[in-house]
Amino acid sequence: MTPSERAAWLRAEIDRHNRLYYIDETPEISDTEFDLLFRELQELEATHPELRTADSPTQRVGVDPVTGFDQHRHLVPMLSLDNAFGEDELRSFDERVRRALGTEEPVTYMAELKFDGLSMALTYEDGLLVMATTRGNGEVGEVVTTNARTVRGIPYRLLDAVPGVLEVRGEVLMFKEVFDRLNRDRMARGETPFANPRNAASGGMRQLESKLTAIRKLNFFAYGVVPGTSGLDMGSQSHTMAWLRQQGFPVRGEGRLCHGADELVSFANHVETMRSSLPFGIDGVVIKVDSLDEQRELGFTARGPRWAIAYKFPAEQAFTLLEAVGCNVGRTGTITPVAELTPVYVGGVTVSRATLHNYDELARKDVRPGDTVIVQRAGDVIPEVLGPVLEKRPPGAVPAPIPTHCPQCGTELVRVAGEVALKCPNKACPAQIAAKLIHFASRGAMDIEGLGEKQIVRFLELGYLSDLPSIFRLGELREELIQLDRMGEASVSKLLESIEASKSRPLDRFIYGLGITFVGDRTAQTLARQFGTLEAFRKARYDDLIEVEDIGPRTASEIEEWLEEPDNQALIDGLLALGVVPSEADAPIGDRFAGQVVVFTGKLEQIDRSDAEKLVTRLGGKAAGSVSAKTTLVVAGPGAGSKLDKATSLGIDIIDEQAFFDMLPANVR
Repeated sequence: MTPSERAAWLRAEIDRHNRLYYIDETPEISDTEFDLLFRELQELEATHPELRTADSPTQRVGVDPVTGFDQHRHLVPMLSLDNAFGEDELRSFDERVRRALGTEEPVTYMAELKFDGLSMALTYEDGLLVMATTRGNGEVGEVVTTNARTVRGIPYRLLDAVPGVLEVRGEVLMFKEVFDRLNRDRMARGETPFANPRNAASGGMRQLESKLTAIRKLNFFAYGVVPGTSGLDMGSQSHTMAWLRQQGFPVRGEGRLCHGADELVSFANHVETMRSSLPFGIDGVVIKVDSLDEQRELGFTARGPRWAIAYKFPAEQAFTLLEAVGCNVGRTGTITPVAELTPVYVGGVTVSRATLHNYDELARKDVRPGDTVIVQRAGDVIPEVLGPVLEKRPPGAVPAPIPTHCPQCGTELVRVAGEVALKCPNKACPAQIAAKLIHFASRGAMDIEGLGEKQIVRFLELGYLSDLPSIFRLGELREELIQLDRMGEASVSKLLESIEASKSRPLDRFIYGLGITFVGDRTAQTLARQFGTLEAFRKARYDDLIEVEDIGPRTASEIEEWLEEPDNQALIDGLLALGVVPSEADAPIGDRFAGQVVVFTGKLEQIDRSDAEKLVTRLGGKAAGSVSAKTTLVVAGPGAGSKLDKATSLGIDIIDEQAFFDMLPANVR
């Protein structure tokens, strides 16, 4: 293919994907794949300037407005931003800015979240909202004023009576919780779920009936002002954001003034770590020269400003091929369908397997081997398949069969009444034993360093492990372990020392490590605090358990059933005989938080969250996992998201981590 032919193909392909994304809300490729196509066209046109055409996607923004809406020309074009991928490109942007400004001193930038939503321009005349328009092609957008009036966060009137005409720009988006609920409702009606919140928000704003927009429960965040005839001159982007907040517009507080490239890189890395905890989607950071005078000096290219750039994060969604549907056997025998994928880079890692949750969910999503599927990975969340791209389904694709027998031991599967999961009832199933060992040795449970998943599987195959007590007999096999590849005396000594140290782990970690259904780490802490000793917990029955705060009837029944099983009591006896003696629950050390319900959200930088929660309980309070009307205090760290928003709406006291430490008695700080 000649450069001319390749450029023509790229232009057509980019236009097609723009329309699929912005208008039809049915994307076929990920943002990362689109960016690669766009960058290839940019580089091709830079190498062969004669191939650049006036209607090239590199010379314009978005797509032409759709029919069905009036059109409006923006006061100033809504241009797109160039992208930076990685630290080197971000530093190159800073170098270009300093060179153009003729300075070697650090430039001051305003760095903000890059919302993954729909750009919107709001026209105010003498302080009243008179028009709302989408970006459209950058020059002309669709008039969606009636729909915009249903969006939360868009004020009808500015708090100050600003004379003349001005334009407020921002982003309309859908919160993750709303998106999940919307898709659940769509699937229940047999409709195709939306690929992502951005498409759902875009489609919501383009409804011809505003009541349909209102159903989407959209939100708006402001990020800029075009003064128009108002005569406003903010002086800087940071002052602009402060003015927007004063006028009643929602403005996120994560933005930060950064001086020079080092602070920009640090801020971008910080935002990326908190990305998954935000209640809405972002796909990067927008960086703008703060001074408006410097912005005017730097000017624009044909497509966007020279004074701003979008630092893009790895996409949280990608498109890839579903090669097969396998199944995983959990520690309780639950059979989970697993997507075997053509490896794809998503959320910062290469993913080749993703969860499909259960077979009812698999049927609802109608995902079939051979489908091109949408894969999502946000933060440390396990990758999942959101759904198929039906337009790419190959002829003859059929649903994956539901297994009737365990793939590991061949036992006939059963479906427990009231549950959607299929289960293998064979307690001797090798896969279940492996999963129980992995859970027991994990960091949140007995925290046995050097005994991870791969090592456990290896030891099972060699016959060195067979059940939980066999972990504490590995010391008898010291010489055999030393002879193994990639082990050696130092590694074996470290492993055995960690096993020995785990014998006295706190009671809550031991209870959690047992893998009782419905008993997570927080419930284990509650049980340990209530019963104090392992012996007391072993004797607990339904009437005792149902009295424990936050233990419901179903959890109480599961715990009682587990404790009454002779094999489980024999398991505990076996562990005790091998020297496993969990330390008793920590005694109370004060009443500083008596009567209080405390929720921690965001990242704690001075203490592990579980340790902070234990401090609250030892000081007479209760540590909860979610914000409710009963919550009395929220401790918020970097990356605090929906919990912080809910606490704010409920008027709950909010403090930072240092303020929490200042509340602690001197003897426990």
